[in-house]
This record gives sequence, C-alpha cells and structure tokens, in this order.
Amino acid sequence: MFKYFLCFLLLSTSLSWGQEEDRQRKLEAEKARLQEEIRQQEQQLKKEKSKEKSAATVVVQQMAKINLQQKLINTTAKQAKVLGNSMYINQVSVNRLKKEMEVLKEDYAEMIVKSYKSRSEQSKAMFLLSSENFLQAYKRAQYMKQYSNFRRMQGEEIKAKTLQLEQFNTKLQVQKQEKVKLIAESEKEKQELEKEKKEQQRLLNLIKKDKNKIIAEIKKKQKESKAIERQIDRLIREAIAAANKKVGNTTNTTTFVLTPEAKELANDFKSNRGRLPWPVEKGLLTKKFGRQPHPLEPSIIIESSGIEISSERGAKARSIFTGEVSDVQMASNGTATIIIRHGDYTTTYSNIEKVFVKKGDKISTKEVLGEIHFNNFTGKAILKFLIFQNTTKLNPQSWIINM
Repeated sequence: MFKYFLCFLLLSTSLSWGQEEDRQRKLEAEKARLQEEIRQQEQQLKKEKSKEKSAATVVVQQMAKINLQQKLINTTAKQAKVLGNSMYINQVSVNRLKKEMEVLKEDYAEMIVKSYKSRSEQSKAMFLLSSENFLQAYKRAQYMKQYSNFRRMQGEEIKAKTLQLEQFNTKLQVQKQEKVKLIAESEKEKQELEKEKKEQQRLLNLIKKDKNKIIAEIKKKQKESKAIERQIDRLIREAIAAANKKVGNTTNTTTFVLTPEAKELANDFKSNRGRLPWPVEKGLLTKKFGRQPHPLEPSIIIESSGIEISSERGAKARSIFTGEVSDVQMASNGTATIIIRHGDYTTTYSNIEKVFVKKGDKISTKEVLGEIHFNNFTGKAILKFLIFQNTTKLNPQSWIINM
C-alpha cells in the first residue's frame, strides 16, 4: 500500500511540475512578445523625436510604451511566482527523497549487520542442515535467496534515489539562478519605467503652456470621431435591414435574421473569442475601448466605441475572421470604412486609404482589405477598429489575442 502511495505521489509531483513548466514557457513567450513591442515603440519614439514633432504626439506614443512596460513588469512578476511554485514542488520532492533515503539506509545497514554476523558458509550450511525435513530445508533455501535478492534490490534503489536526489538538487540550483535573474530584470524594467514616466511628465509640463490650444484640438478630433461612429452605426443598421430583406423580413432593422449557414458562422466567430488575430500584422494599441481620460488632458473624458491601433507607413488592414464584405463607405476626407459581416457579428475597419475589396466579396481570416492612411504629421497609420453583435458595440480587447 505504501508503494502505491509513493507512486501516486511521484506521479502527481511530476504532473504539477510539468504544468508549471508549461506555464513558464507561455509566460516566456508573452514576455518575448512584449519586449518586441517595446522595441518597436522605442524605434517609433526615436522617429517622432528626430522629426521634431509636437510634444503632444510624442506623449501619446510614450503612453503606449509605458503601458507595455507595465505589462512586461507584470509578466516578469508572474514568471517569478510560477518559478517559485516550481521550486517549492521540487523542494518537497527533495525533502521526501531525503526521508526515503534515510529509511532505506537504516534498513540496509541493519541487513548488512545481520549478513555480517551470519557471513560464513558454514553457518549457512548449518542453517539448512538443521532443518527438520526436506520441505523446511527448501523453504530456508528460498528465504536465503529472497533475502539476498532483497539486499541487492535495496542497494539499487538507494543508488537510483541518490541519482534522483542529485537531479532535483541540480534543478533547484538552476531555478534559484533563474529567479535571481528575473528579480534583476524586474528591477531594471522598473527603473526604465520610472525614467519614461519622468520624461513623459517633462513633456506634459511643456504641453501645459499650450493647454487651451490642445484642448480645442482634442475636442475637434472628438467631434470628428463621433461623426465617424454615427456613420458606422447607420451603416450597421442599413446592413441589417438589407440582409433581412434578402430573407423576406422587412421590419427588423436591429438584429440579423440568421440562415442556418449564418448562424454556424456566428457560432464559430463567438467560439474564437480571445483568440482572433490582430486587424494589422504589426501595431500598437493607442486608444482603448470605452470611457477613459484623454492622455494629454485628464480632465477631458473620451468615450471610444472601438479601439485605435497605430502602425507604420504602408500598413495593411486585414480581416480578423471569415466573412462577407457588406459595405465599403467613403468618408469626406477620402478614407474608407470597410464593413464585414460574420453571421450576426460585424467588424469595421476605418481610415483605409487604398481599398482592395468590394461589397459582396467573400473574405477569409487575415485576408488583406486595404492600406491604412498614413498621417505625415503624426508619422503614424492609425486603424480605427470596431466589433458589433447586431447593433451592440463590443470591446475588441476581449476578442483579439494578446491585446
């Protein structure tokens, strides 16, 4: 029974350790992704500064970098925690093996002493010859054989456990070194974060001199953004009405009437929540969904129906899922909004300068839709991206992977 318990304990320990290792690998991948995004952000910041753009533009860019650095610090902290859990599991295994070794060595030492006392061949022979009958002599011979085999097995078990103990101790040593490294990295990341925050504060102090001008500019952009959002809302309702008309429903303009195929597509879209690809190949989240203070003027609360992703010149917008282009609408500034339907879900891609698709086109996941407009003054190509279910706006950050 004790052996079965030991086997169960070893199996559960190895499974726990394997799970911790898997979590550690995932965190390492997340950390590498964040470091790459920070590197891209640093390059963009250097470009902004070298072009002597406005302090306001640099602050917005810097805010994105600070957010990424904070995520990196959090990821490193999670790594350290997972590593600490793994070290604890390994230490438990080391303690258990030490206790088992002590018991085995005591038993083995006792057997050696008994074996030494009855070591002569004469005493073994006498033990057999003193048997009362042949059956007893046979049983004694079997006992001596089993005793000898048991001694050999215990000796081998001690060797195996000694090797296992050495391996666990080596793992612990490596993990301790990794934890020291993680703590050092975290400290360095925190120092970098403080440095960026001080630089941002310096720029914000410069901006305060032109506060009235900046507030007026923010309000102007807010007004433009709201106009685009109203247009998208209208287009979504028109798309619902047009789709429903095709299936014979002319009264419902707020929810899609789904065919079996459209319902299946909607279910597929829903089942991929949190795993959908970014609508650009490379980019940085520079405006989040919902109510939030403006990064340049916290007293102004902005409300975003979607998100904004900043990218580089020539960046392409791509579909996050299979669907059909339900509309392509041009804005007064010459840019387009592309609307793609996925059952009763809709995704919209605004600020497209060059459109590569047309209404009615069947679209696959990651298919390029068009080139995002590049603003020469800000040095950024900004995609405005929204997700709807019927007429309800959804938070894209909870649908897109690693956002």
